[in-house]
Amino acid sequence: MQELTHYINGSHVKGQSGRFADVFNPATGEVQAKVPLASTVEMAMAVDVAADAQPGWAAVNPQRRARVLMKFVDLLNRDMDKLAEALSREHGKTFPDAKGDIQRGLEVVEYCIGAPQMLKGEFTDGAGPGIDIYSMRQALGVTAGITPFNFPAMIPMWMFAPAIACGNAFILKPSERDPSVPLMLAELFEEAGLPKGILQVVNGDKEAVDAILDHPTIQSVGFVGSTPIAEYIYGRGCSNGKRVQCFGGAKNHMIIMPDADMDQAADALVGAGYGAAGERCMAISVAVPVGDETADRLIEKLVPRIEKLKVGPYTAGDDVDYGPVVTAAAKEKILGLVQSGVDQGAELVVDGRDFSLQGYEDGFFVGPHLFDKVTPDMDIYKQEIFGPVLSTVRAQSYQEALKLAMDHEMGNGTAIFTRDGDTARDFASKINVGMVGINVPIPVPLAYHTFGGWKKSAFGDLNQHGPDAFKFYTRTKTVTARWPSGLKDGGEFHFKAMD
Repeated sequence: MQELTHYINGSHVKGQSGRFADVFNPATGEVQAKVPLASTVEMAMAVDVAADAQPGWAAVNPQRRARVLMKFVDLLNRDMDKLAEALSREHGKTFPDAKGDIQRGLEVVEYCIGAPQMLKGEFTDGAGPGIDIYSMRQALGVTAGITPFNFPAMIPMWMFAPAIACGNAFILKPSERDPSVPLMLAELFEEAGLPKGILQVVNGDKEAVDAILDHPTIQSVGFVGSTPIAEYIYGRGCSNGKRVQCFGGAKNHMIIMPDADMDQAADALVGAGYGAAGERCMAISVAVPVGDETADRLIEKLVPRIEKLKVGPYTAGDDVDYGPVVTAAAKEKILGLVQSGVDQGAELVVDGRDFSLQGYEDGFFVGPHLFDKVTPDMDIYKQEIFGPVLSTVRAQSYQEALKLAMDHEMGNGTAIFTRDGDTARDFASKINVGMVGINVPIPVPLAYHTFGGWKKSAFGDLNQHGPDAFKFYTRTKTVTARWPSGLKDGGEFHFKAMD
């Protein structure tokens, strides 16, 4: 069985703590590798290496740093299939999904090649007699990121690409469920010319997380995961004087107005609700049709589409719509919430509880589920399921539908499907959710805009990627300079006597 490593100071380093976690093949249920769980001492070693390497990297001018990112992009494209295969094998998502995961991270790296422009300061000439004022954006030093299992390539790149472009060193603590791709990314970045110690991967669990949060040298921490852990990391990190941005869970609503193109809405819901087995923080998990007639038409369109979904291992190629969920525990949680929906009175229109795939009976596959007549007091509505389960909550008016999304404690993403511009504009203006789609089911902004939710989906005042990333990973220093003039009134240069 393969024993994975950490990646510290440009080398693969065996774990020293004696503690390991199993890495599964979600399609078969078999343990395919063991990943070491770092101790506080091992994390401190990585921090020391990063602190030694960072000043030299920060001294490299932004244009030359950008050239390393350009080479990294070339290498990502070269090894796309290799990375996607490793990602699918550990996570379970289909090969096209895995390539999409890498591509969306790559796009942020491409944006960060513009670091020389993003890091420019401001200058005021002649702010006073002989006085100029200018500002500089300078690197923080050693930074860190704690990333989730569901996007093991994209989210690490969303964090370390801008951090490194700004001149920081970065320590990545990826999910222990699918750690191979982050290790491969670190190797590729050094192949692109990144100095040793600037990007390091330290695998671990809560001990490693707490070591990051408590180490005084680490200046900032990024996190993506569940809301309870986001709250914990944000509170502990901030109390230790760090700059912290944390992104938590989601319960994304899609409102379907009576005038919507119902085929378009149904196709969007199937893709957004069941793609990647629902293991996306931007998945649509709640459909809100306005009016019973709209709801009936929507259900009629959804059922045959959902029943035709093909579930299987990534090795089946393009013939699969989604794969297994990441662990047996995740499958158990999803099916438990489905049962709670049945017990609490929701109508299970498509029942995937008995799904089994011949030859893969021990895999972590979950069939697609569709609920109708869900109410806001039910657990399947209140909790993030993170699986292939779509809940339909019927609203009798646009205002009721709007209120549902606004009253939920999560505020990551939302969407509305309508042909009416007034309704769409009102929705976009009023909704208290961070990312909004109008006839777009998963409104993830492109790399040159920022990504982030509201309410209990995000903690901190700056979002991921886009311009906010350069603000998060730098400090602004403002200099006021006075240079006494050496010119007389007539313009003749005068050397002042020195004491």
